[in-house]
Amino acid sequence: MTVNPTACVLIIGNEILSGRTQDGNLNYLARKLGEAGIPVREARVVPDVPEEIISAVNACRAKYTYVFTTGGIGPTHDDITAENVAKAFGVPLERNAVAMQILTDYYAAQGTTVNEARARMANAPVGARLLENPVSKAPGFALGNVFVLPGVPKIMQAIFDLLLPTLSGGPPVVMKTITCQLREGDLAADLAAIQEQFPQIDIGSYPNMRSGNFITQLVCKGSDAAAVQAACDAVADMVRKMGGKPEFE
Repeated sequence: MTVNPTACVLIIGNEILSGRTQDGNLNYLARKLGEAGIPVREARVVPDVPEEIISAVNACRAKYTYVFTTGGIGPTHDDITAENVAKAFGVPLERNAVAMQILTDYYAAQGTTVNEARARMANAPVGARLLENPVSKAPGFALGNVFVLPGVPKIMQAIFDLLLPTLSGGPPVVMKTITCQLREGDLAADLAAIQEQFPQIDIGSYPNMRSGNFITQLVCKGSDAAAVQAACDAVADMVRKMGGKPEFE
């Protein structure tokens, strides 16, 4: 059986933890990586605290095939991701000459210059590989298996879309959803039995409301398409036996 590579997303920024800013990146990354056969196995929100960033980067890069950080590589004093990724790897932070030239050319074309604040966006760990930014030009970077991306969703997505084809993936993660008007508590025992039957498939149940009625969404997810379909068929049969009508998505 093919073992898929795995990914972790580190969302860096006090503004996420305070609730001032709503994260717009995790869903995009998880969906795109899943389609490429690189399932996201963990996501963390990390404050703008050096020790927390260093600890999270080191723990996750040792555990997962790929780590993607978002946020903290802008021009302001609280953009501290680059320097702490460098510390996590034990290498110096430098003013990357190629990144600096990219910024110089970009701002010159707009009739302005690269001041010290903007120049901070050219900082990268020694040995890092720059990631092209087709939107605002300030590059992200990669070091080892860690990919450092900006927090602004439009920019992050543009960089990531160029990066994704260069990653080694596996079989695409397939997901099938069945919705039924049965309560989760009534389904739990039989659903657990199906999960035991298909240990390689992630089977989840998610209660919700629709038009004032309780519904449950039953999700089967995995990289073996045939096994996902078989598990989905078993879930649908369970729903029918309990008097429900499975609705397939």
